Amino acid sequence: MASNTGQTLLALLTGAAIGAGLGILYAPDKGSKTRSKISKETKKAQKKLQKQIKDTQSTLSEKAQKARLSFNEKLEDTLSSASYKADDILLAMEDKLEALRRQNAKLQKDTTVAKAKTTAKKATA
Repeated sequence: MASNTGQTLLALLTGAAIGAGLGILYAPDKGSKTRSKISKETKKAQKKLQKQIKDTQSTLSEKAQKARLSFNEKLEDTLSSASYKADDILLAMEDKLEALRRQNAKLQKDTTVAKAKTTAKKATA
């Protein structure tokens, strides 16, 4: 897009310069009339150039806006997916922690029972 715009602008300016040069060389009119014609043609070319620049700016602005919206949507989807995965990981870790707590409680109970048995054997012996 930018390449076509650049080529169009270059062609427009080149055509205007060539036209002005040929107009001066082959002008049947007085110099003042020729200068007036060149001035008018230059103004026309300038208006066309300004219009082309505005159109290009508008197009680029629209494309940038669409790209930003697309990026934001993809970012939101990625963050949402990552959030669900993080929740799943946290739930799995909580389950594992609970299992470890139960195992630790059982080991503590078994240790307490073993100590009590040892103390009872010593007392009876």
